[in-house]
Amino acid sequence: MSDARSAPMRSPLPVLVLAAVLALSFAGHALLPLPWIGRPLADVLFMLGAIAVLCGLALVGATARQFRRENTTIRPDRAAQHLVTDGVFKISRNPIYLGMAMLMFGLGFLIGSLWFFIFGLIACLILQAVAIKPEERHLDAVFGKRYRDYRKKVRRWI
Repeated sequence: MSDARSAPMRSPLPVLVLAAVLALSFAGHALLPLPWIGRPLADVLFMLGAIAVLCGLALVGATARQFRRENTTIRPDRAAQHLVTDGVFKISRNPIYLGMAMLMFGLGFLIGSLWFFIFGLIACLILQAVAIKPEERHLDAVFGKRYRDYRKKVRRWI
């Protein structure tokens, strides 16, 4: 059980999940390419992918800057010092994970590979089970009613 002194998890697991799904997606695309949408729709999806990748990276960067400004940790293997509810956290309770998902799905559009969607969806499910839910329990234990009130106002993803 998480309390105010303990971290939500023991390792930086989300980064490992992202690295694994990226590697699996690239490997799947290289070893067993799946059918993709033809032109001209593929060109539109390519542009959407570029936008999604840039937005995902910007969201992760903005969140990291916000954590630094609020003097709290970005690392899930460290206990939270402050509850951050403004900025990007008004849109999503998990903007870094949202940014990671945008990156994965955007790469799928850019490269034209269904593997990024398959493994991206699996990554989202894994992250929700092994990262987001423990973090939510940790924030509830540390910040109590303030976190529960925030959770009622802002959705988990978007």
